Amino acid sequence: MRPNTFTISQLAAAADVHVETVRYYQRRRLLRQPERPIGGVRRYDENDVNRLQFIRRAQMMGFSLDEIAGLLQITGERSCEQTRQLTERKLADVRLRIRELRQLERDLEQKVARCAQVPAGEYCPTLDFLERPRKPAATGS
Repeated sequence: MRPNTFTISQLAAAADVHVETVRYYQRRRLLRQPERPIGGVRRYDENDVNRLQFIRRAQMMGFSLDEIAGLLQITGERSCEQTRQLTERKLADVRLRIRELRQLERDLEQKVARCAQVPAGEYCPTLDFLERPRKPAATGS
């Protein structure tokens, strides 16, 4: 065995992911799949560990695998500018989700308060809301 090389299971353990995660990233072309020597096993190196860790950290920051693929392609003099633009878009997405979650929190608080006021045996207003047929979207024709 060459020094500083890993089997797929050692690679997965070094990056704290499952072997199937490594295979999935390979199918998505985020991670290389080394050639298998005749009668041997594929060997990975420290660069592969670093790339896996990059992918995991980017996921923790909320980047999708498609966005991560874009980040992995960024090189050269304008790399920081390109990365900043992607990160700004991600920040805008996160802020929108936070606003939506805050609205959901208010809606749920209202549902809880309404349910708390319903006398025992009466129909639940939250269930009524959930069962209500959705109104069709207005069309522009």
